[in-house]
Amino acid sequence: MPEMHLLLIAARSLKQGTGLNRGKDSEEYLEAVGTVEMNAADLAILGLGEGAAVVISTAFGRTGARCKSANVPAGMAFMAYGPPTSELMGSETYASGMPDSKHIEVTVRPAAGGESHAG
Repeated sequence: MPEMHLLLIAARSLKQGTGLNRGKDSEEYLEAVGTVEMNAADLAILGLGEGAAVVISTAFGRTGARCKSANVPAGMAFMAYGPPTSELMGSETYASGMPDSKHIEVTVRPAAGGESHAG
């Protein structure tokens, strides 16, 4: 199964914020935090189409997501803050109170038939 190493940037997004106001069980919030945005060329290398399920893993954990083509540089990915990104971050905050979320080394691979995904 193909896999790719990327740098993940996690941050707040407009859809995540408006979805959060509707509730953490709202479809809008779950979709926002359960989507990984990637460069179209990276999706093609992995053989993935829009909405395909992927597994994202780090040294700290793993999560599932649906992928989406976006204006993101090749070799990078973006996800909105939420439970899935929390699974990928370490606990070290470097006295900031917030775990590092701006350059997380991740491995992305297509989800196998029975694997679950976020969102």
